[in-house]
Amino acid sequence: MQQIDPRLRGSAAIILASVLWGTTGTAASFAPHISPLGIGAFAMGVGGLLLALKSAPALRRELPLLLRQRALLVAGGLAVAVYPLAFYTAMRLAGVTVGTLVSIASAPVFTALLEGLINRRPITRRWLLSFASGVCGVILLVRARPHTTVDSDTGLYLSGIVLGLVAGLTYAAYSWLAKRLIDKGLGSEPVVAGMFLLAAAVLLPSLALTGTGLFAGPVNTTVALYMAVVPMFLGYLAFGYGLRFVPAAKVTLITLLEPVVAAALAMLVLGERLTLYGCLGVSLVFACLVLQLRVP
Repeated sequence: MQQIDPRLRGSAAIILASVLWGTTGTAASFAPHISPLGIGAFAMGVGGLLLALKSAPALRRELPLLLRQRALLVAGGLAVAVYPLAFYTAMRLAGVTVGTLVSIASAPVFTALLEGLINRRPITRRWLLSFASGVCGVILLVRARPHTTVDSDTGLYLSGIVLGLVAGLTYAAYSWLAKRLIDKGLGSEPVVAGMFLLAAAVLLPSLALTGTGLFAGPVNTTVALYMAVVPMFLGYLAFGYGLRFVPAAKVTLITLLEPVVAAALAMLVLGERLTLYGCLGVSLVFACLVLQLRVP
C-alpha cells in the first residue's frame, strides 16, 4: 500500500484546523452578550491549558530543549496571547468585515516576509499565484456579506485597521516561530503546548475584566466550552501536526479556507444568502488550496 506523502497529510491537518476555526463565528452568534474579548481569552487560555495537559509527558521530556530555545518559545507565547486580543478588538473598532479581512489577508504576507528576510526562502510563482487567488477570494467573500455599521470616529476605525494588521502579524509570527522550533528537532506537540501554556498565563487573568457573562446560563456555557475544546484545543492539535510538514508561508495560505467555512455556516445555520460575489470568492479560495496541495 502506497504511503501518503507527509506534506499532503500535513496540509490535510491544516485544512481540518481551518474548518474547525471557521465554526467560531457561528458558535459565538448563539451567545451575543458575551464580550468578544472574553470569548477569545477564555477559548485561547483554556485551550492552551488543555494542550499543555495533553502534551505534559512530551513537555517534560523536551523541556531542556525548549529552554535552550526559550527566546523563540517566549516570543511565540506572546504572539499567541496578543493575537485574539488584537483580532477581536479590531472587529469591534473597524467592524467585523474590515477587521477580519485585514487580519486574515495580511498573515500570508507577513509570513512570506519573515521567511524571505530571515530564512532566505525564495517566493515562488506558485505562492504568488496562490496568494493572489486566496486574497481575492477573501475580499469577494467579505464583499458578499451584509454591510455592518461601525463607529464613525475615524481615529477608532484606523486603530481597528492597525490592530487587524497586528493580529495578522502575530498569527504569522506564531506560525513561523513554531515551525522554526520544529525544524530544530523539537516535537510539534510540546512546541504548540508550550507556547499556548505561556499564552494562557497571560489571557486567563484578563478574564477578570472581560469574562462577564461567560457562564450566565447553559447556552453561554456551552458556547464558551465549545470554543475552548473544539476550535482551539482540537484545532491547534491538528495545526501543530501540520506544521511538522508544511512551510509556514504555505500554512497561512491554506488557512484562508477559514472564512469560506464561516460564510458557508452563516448561510446554512444563520440563513445568510451567498451572493454571486460569495460564489466567486469560494471558487478562488479553493483554487488557492489546489495550488498549495500540489506536491512538486
